[in-house]
Amino acid sequence: MKLASVSIDLDEIHHYHAIHGLKEPSRGMHAVYDVAVPRAAEWARSLDVPITWFAVGRDLEREENASALRELSERGHEIGNHSQSHAYDLSCREPSALRLEIEEGGRSIERAVGKRPSGFRAPGYTVSDELFAALSEQEFAYDSSVFPSPPYYAAKAAKLFSMRLRGRASQSVLDTPSVLRAPSRPYRVGKPYWRPGSGMLELPIQVTPGARLPFIGTALVLAGPDGARLLTRTVLGETFVNLELHGIDFLGVEDDLPELVPHQPDAKLPLARKLAALSATVELLREKGSSFVTLAEAAKEFT
Repeated sequence: MKLASVSIDLDEIHHYHAIHGLKEPSRGMHAVYDVAVPRAAEWARSLDVPITWFAVGRDLEREENASALRELSERGHEIGNHSQSHAYDLSCREPSALRLEIEEGGRSIERAVGKRPSGFRAPGYTVSDELFAALSEQEFAYDSSVFPSPPYYAAKAAKLFSMRLRGRASQSVLDTPSVLRAPSRPYRVGKPYWRPGSGMLELPIQVTPGARLPFIGTALVLAGPDGARLLTRTVLGETFVNLELHGIDFLGVEDDLPELVPHQPDAKLPLARKLAALSATVELLREKGSSFVTLAEAAKEFT
């Protein structure tokens, strides 16, 4: 049986400002939870797709956000841990600070939804052996952060270098290039983490076979519906497809995020184009035999 999972990282707008070295947003501070989450939930309902939502613990101090997640959990969606503060340098922090970020993120989610998260996704996809050790100690069932995509890695490196040349500081950090040697399919991590071993289960972010192009929301919405179908055809032979999206994939240019538009290419796209591309992807995967499950459900198939 072929499986597919859709996950959505709930990075609020200020995190994107941090990536691009911008000041705090003047508007749309809560656009992801207030606008994108209801849209994404309705999109998932219309396609009958369960979602794994990766939440930042600190965002749940706002009762509206906590309430939204609680409702999603009650509907059968999974809530995963995206750390307490979404620190992009999480994997570089001292072990005690790293562990605290993970612990506090889990506690914040458990307070909000009444369930301890079983899955983790690192901010910016950046991980380390120390991070995996912390996740194992805290008995997570799986991690889904490793992103072995050379094109994505090169684009991120070029963006950070360009920003430094222009005197703008990004809070984003670059993982070791060794991550590009990691398996592209689910595996047990070894040490170093990009080698298979007997450690915790890793469900890597999806890449295409061969060229390892990024198969994520950003790539799909930029490609448009026709391009998304072409990209999707490249992964149809996979027994498990791990499609990672972000809340911003459900915000369009009409949602008025003017400070991001010059820096975030997908922020320039109309919502209808984004939804059409994401729907085309899900529909084609299902048409070709994939059953949609949460990441926690998928993880049970690889234990």
